[in-house]
Amino acid sequence: MEFVMLAIAILILLVLIVKFKLNTFVSLVVTAFILALLLGMNPMDVPSAVLGDQGMGNILGSNAVIFIFGGMIGRLVADAGGSYRIAKTLINWFGIKRLQWAVLIASFIIGISMIFGVGMVLLIPIVFAVAIEAGVPLLYLGISMTAALSSAQGFLPPQPAPTAVATSLGANIGLTLILGLIVSIITAVVAGPLFTKLAQKYAPDAFQFKTEIKAVGEVKEYDLDKTPSFFLSVITSVFPLIFMIIATVYKMIYTGGVTSKNPSDFDKVIEFMATPAVAMTIALLFAIFSMGVWQKKSAKEIGDSLNNGMSAVAGILLIVGGGGAWRGVLVTGGLSDKVASLFQANGHMSAITVIIFAWAVAAVLRISVGSATVAGMTAAGIVLSIVQSQNNPTLAVLVALAIGAGSLIASHVNDAGFWIFQEFFDLTIKQTFQIWTVLETIISLVGMVVILIMAMILI
Repeated sequence: MEFVMLAIAILILLVLIVKFKLNTFVSLVVTAFILALLLGMNPMDVPSAVLGDQGMGNILGSNAVIFIFGGMIGRLVADAGGSYRIAKTLINWFGIKRLQWAVLIASFIIGISMIFGVGMVLLIPIVFAVAIEAGVPLLYLGISMTAALSSAQGFLPPQPAPTAVATSLGANIGLTLILGLIVSIITAVVAGPLFTKLAQKYAPDAFQFKTEIKAVGEVKEYDLDKTPSFFLSVITSVFPLIFMIIATVYKMIYTGGVTSKNPSDFDKVIEFMATPAVAMTIALLFAIFSMGVWQKKSAKEIGDSLNNGMSAVAGILLIVGGGGAWRGVLVTGGLSDKVASLFQANGHMSAITVIIFAWAVAAVLRISVGSATVAGMTAAGIVLSIVQSQNNPTLAVLVALAIGAGSLIASHVNDAGFWIFQEFFDLTIKQTFQIWTVLETIISLVGMVVILIMAMILI
């Protein structure tokens, strides 16, 4: 009966978002309360489950700084011309014949610290200008750009969704980042340059050379001599990741991947610096200096960049919080435990089965709800008890990545990304299905294959 109640709550969520166009955050919170009551929870316990340490408070409390500071760093780099410098430098290095790979690498670097929508807005004008100069269709380069941004968004902390899912499952953020890099690089290559060749054959009409696209607007250019250096721009963009990777590798070598019970002073310093919130704080201070003060920007200009960066991620942060509200109800209401017991009724559930199940749950939710973040957070709540019962830190990381893969599959008309892609590339609805929907599905399926191979090796 509990699963029937969950299905009803999900259906209500769909109706509110799709039919009535109600704000996603409001829809999530409202339906979280409804789900709690449908599950027969004590009404006095419902607010705590939705808003407290198991719910919204858990996710927002641990991730707010990461999300907001990440958006600020991305905006500082872009406003200083750092994103433009990265793109132009790589394009100059690779030449016209390898433009796709240049765009792929530039977009991937920038996408690590920048949410998908912001990355699209900032990169499209640059890529469009390069496409015109090279005499190639925007989509020829744009698929690689989109694949890189989407792969980073789905698998890499400090991106909001993968960070929130990993935190919810208790997965190590550093290891999630390292394994996520492997998954995202492979998926970006397959869904980028390789998929472009296939798409040109079955959807040739989408690859039209255009010199003007309404949604792109004015193509903003920078004087390269007045932009930050390539090295400084890259270091600033990936600065938060440096601490996390160093700490994770250090722990894997010296402590077997776990926190030492008797840590030395050096262990404590490494652990402190690698804490995502601390790493993001240090990275933001560095970005303010490298992309602001060092570039001789005024305090007002730096402040504007910080405010714009915060505004860009505020909506996503709230959606993540709404997903956390669902998590709180699923855990407190006991449904997560029931899912775990159901799938372990016939014995110990294998790691591979757990990973496939997590991916499938996220995929169904993604197709139904549209939002990758909502799908990921809800799926994390459903599989949480299963993951905890396995008591395997590596499995928790792989499940988090599998949820990321599932949450990207088959984007269609109920996903904002579908319409962003359609507008920016000036495509018909049919062409958007042919390119964007297939691209996202490739990332999901290829990512899942890579994760399963990792599971066979590591578990």
